[in-house]
Amino acid sequence: MTEKAEFLQGVRLSSPDTGSVIDLETKSRHYRIEYLERDRVRISGHPRWCPTPVLAHLHGSRGGSGGFEEGYIGCGMCLLFERLDNRIPVITSEITDIRVINLN
Repeated sequence: MTEKAEFLQGVRLSSPDTGSVIDLETKSRHYRIEYLERDRVRISGHPRWCPTPVLAHLHGSRGGSGGFEEGYIGCGMCLLFERLDNRIPVITSEITDIRVINLN
């Protein structure tokens, strides 16, 4: 198994392969997102909402002007996800770095 990492300005949720990892830095946290399928992920990195990997629905990201992009994660935007167990939406601080790791 080889690991191929790619630093990106943004990523469409339809592009990663199942099992890929999205390593995401925000202004205040570091998130690890394991891509499962479509908009389903396993996410960790927030001490209150996901201190250990939890199943979540990844909606996309929101820009500074309040515009929302469904199915897209971009630098300079805030990630929007919700845990599948409690359906509480979580909005992160601004994304500063995105790295996709394909484990194929």
